[in-house]
Amino acid sequence: MAMRREPHVLVIGGSDSSGGAGIARDIETISAIGVRTCLAVTALTVQTHDIVMEIHHSPPSLVADQMCAALQANEVATIKIGMLGTAETIVTVAAVLRENPQVPAVLDPVLASTSGRALLEAGAIAAMKRDLMPLCCIVTPNLPELALLTGSELAVDEDGVLQQGQRLLAAGPQALLIKGGHASGPRSTDILLRSGHEPTRFEAPRVATTMRGTGCMLASAIAAHLAKAKPLEDSVSEGKRLVFERLQESSHVTAAHSNVHQDSVDLVSIPGRYRGGRVG
Repeated sequence: MAMRREPHVLVIGGSDSSGGAGIARDIETISAIGVRTCLAVTALTVQTHDIVMEIHHSPPSLVADQMCAALQANEVATIKIGMLGTAETIVTVAAVLRENPQVPAVLDPVLASTSGRALLEAGAIAAMKRDLMPLCCIVTPNLPELALLTGSELAVDEDGVLQQGQRLLAAGPQALLIKGGHASGPRSTDILLRSGHEPTRFEAPRVATTMRGTGCMLASAIAAHLAKAKPLEDSVSEGKRLVFERLQESSHVTAAHSNVHQDSVDLVSIPGRYRGGRVG
């Protein structure tokens, strides 16, 4: 069978049996933007919306085989990377990326679940920074992930965020989108950092609630818009818009019944209009 020529996003990540995060959220988000997906599953998890009970990692060779088959079968325009789990899988994914340098990669550095269960083994952060980040066009950590990735305390102000961001940018990614959902204040500010550029800020209103799935959603939306040949900054802006709109849609649903959830708080909103959100 011939290669499917329409643009695809190759989603690399773990499954979430609750259906609210991981590859389920990725596929839902990318499809909503009108882009096709193909998959490489790194782990099977047993979890509810509240707790992760079991994690079963795919053998690294199986992850590589899935990636290669997806790249052979489809016109992969972007790669979105989520849960990787082990240093061996990180090294394996990086090796396939090196063989396909023409395909931009978006990394959501999933380190832990909302309930606190580690989703990346001890010692794997070094492999992520050394082997994977230099191959990515953008990495999208939240504030706790940024602190862990830089070996720092949680930043308490924007100066601290920018200092940690510049340290992580030195690991080699082309860009860093630091998600501000864990910060305080009436607005959530995400900061896009790129070497040789001034920081670009994206703002949206905030509501004091915890939701899962928006980290997956945002990175997947960015990847989908990149697959449609939009510039990086526009892809980030459109991704933020989609997350804001989805959160608005769910704002009247109680936490007990909401199916919008995430591995970490990234952008939470209150009723209003997203006006582009770009400042500075």
